[in-house]
Amino acid sequence: MVFSGTRSKYLAEKICEHLDCPLGNMNITHFADGEFAVSYEESIRGATVFLVQSTFPNSDNLMELLLMIDAAKRASAKNVVAVIPYFGWARQDRKDKPRVSIGAKLVADLLSVAGISRLITMDLHADQIQGFFNIPVDHLYASAVFLPYIQSLELDNLVIATPDVGGSKRASSFSKYLGVPLVLCNKTRKKANVVASMQIIGDVKGKNVVLTDDIVDTAGTITTAANVMLEAGAKSVRAIASHCVMSDPASEKVMESGLTEIVFTDSIPYTKHCPKLKQLSIAEMFAETIKRVVNNESISSQYIIK
Repeated sequence: MVFSGTRSKYLAEKICEHLDCPLGNMNITHFADGEFAVSYEESIRGATVFLVQSTFPNSDNLMELLLMIDAAKRASAKNVVAVIPYFGWARQDRKDKPRVSIGAKLVADLLSVAGISRLITMDLHADQIQGFFNIPVDHLYASAVFLPYIQSLELDNLVIATPDVGGSKRASSFSKYLGVPLVLCNKTRKKANVVASMQIIGDVKGKNVVLTDDIVDTAGTITTAANVMLEAGAKSVRAIASHCVMSDPASEKVMESGLTEIVFTDSIPYTKHCPKLKQLSIAEMFAETIKRVVNNESISSQYIIK
């Protein structure tokens, strides 16, 4: 049985189409002060329920998911599986300076205490977040939809690049699979979301560049990298990223940059307008994973790269 939170219903409906099952009936009641309550409008006793909800801003999405989990446990569901395509707070995966929280660990604890028996997610900002859970975590990769798309472009002199050193592992996997060169960018920051400087490590002259990343928030890093590469002689620059956070004024930055296009998955809904932006659906990938979980089949066998 598949249920969805308010903001991820668009994705849950597509997942249910691929599963050939109806989306479960759930009611979320809102009070005048902003509080809300969750109730299942059909019996889930003894069932394995899959709760689809990305925890992107605002925090209501996370709280809604926690209430959905709690309600499912109290309604005697046999197993509660959280399907979280975008796992929020993942950038807070360690103490990078004194006296700060580790937000990803806190969210993991909240989900575990609420009562999930399994987590299905995609492209965590840091792979080690899987270790924050003491339950099975199925970590999917957006490369399953991105690599076929890149191949469909049939670009000559293709180069895979990463806008920062932190994404080098992902970019290296893409470049090895496609058999093309890898280019790195080294950036320094003034403060969070503000890039101070960027240097290219590698040759992009006359190349068609595809930048890879997991999250695009303000789009400062990805657009700076694109402009720097065009100045260095790149023929064209595209970007692909798993999660479309796109906080204002990210859309304007993308439009004003030299990017030919920027491609995301639909793990987060994009409600603004940007002609350069495209979203590829991950619904079929998640539906297939849900099938394999139910049937106790291998999930790793569907990965293109790991």
